[in-house]
Amino acid sequence: MSQIKVIYEDSDLLVLDKPAGITVNRSDTTREEETVQDWVDAKFPIFPGLAKRSGAGNFQFSKDKDSDFYKRSGIVHRLDKETSGILLVAKTPEAFESLQKQFKERVIKKTYLALVHGKVAPETGEISVPVGRLPWDRKKFGVLAGGREAVTRYRVISNFQFPISNKKEEQMSLLELYPETGRTHQIRVHLKYFNHPIFADFLYAGRKISRDDRKILGRVFLHAHKIAFTHPVSCKHIVLESPLPEELKKIINQ
Repeated sequence: MSQIKVIYEDSDLLVLDKPAGITVNRSDTTREEETVQDWVDAKFPIFPGLAKRSGAGNFQFSKDKDSDFYKRSGIVHRLDKETSGILLVAKTPEAFESLQKQFKERVIKKTYLALVHGKVAPETGEISVPVGRLPWDRKKFGVLAGGREAVTRYRVISNFQFPISNKKEEQMSLLELYPETGRTHQIRVHLKYFNHPIFADFLYAGRKISRDDRKILGRVFLHAHKIAFTHPVSCKHIVLESPLPEELKKIINQ
């Protein structure tokens, strides 16, 4: 887990740079793998969820083991296993509640980078369709009439020809994406609905397309690039960035 990087830390929170391939939270299906939550618990002994601020920088043990802060080791939000980038972790229950409230009230602003199939037009826009879990496939989400509100804004950074093979080139677009809501798989589902699935997305790009993509890149090309939020204690406006990982830079350079 040495590949997880801490890009910001103070007495109230951590901001991590998560690589692709690591699941964020523990569950019944992650017993055979180490998660970000395991890493946090091992790296920072105030976890899992036991520390509570009492006075000037001091900590006391909290007995509230049923709280989300305890159960999630302070991890405020999630990233898909194959998505890399910025992840917020609170060190105290108060910071956890403040950051969760900011997510709920849409104060926190996130920016993702994604490589998608096709030439996206117009170059700026908004996708606003409800997203929900598919009744016939519980592992996937989709655009459903009874789903939850989901809004994603986007901007095209570049359009270019991408060499899929020696005999074929395809139009591709590099996008900057700004999710206004935080539904599971929201960006991936919205771009599939928009007919521009993310490169190497094994769930939503289609079997043949994703199989060909995976010969070039072994993960989804989706990266949590930037986050802006209000510090839960100092109330300062904080903006942090995570650069594209090397495996994604390599694809762009091709």
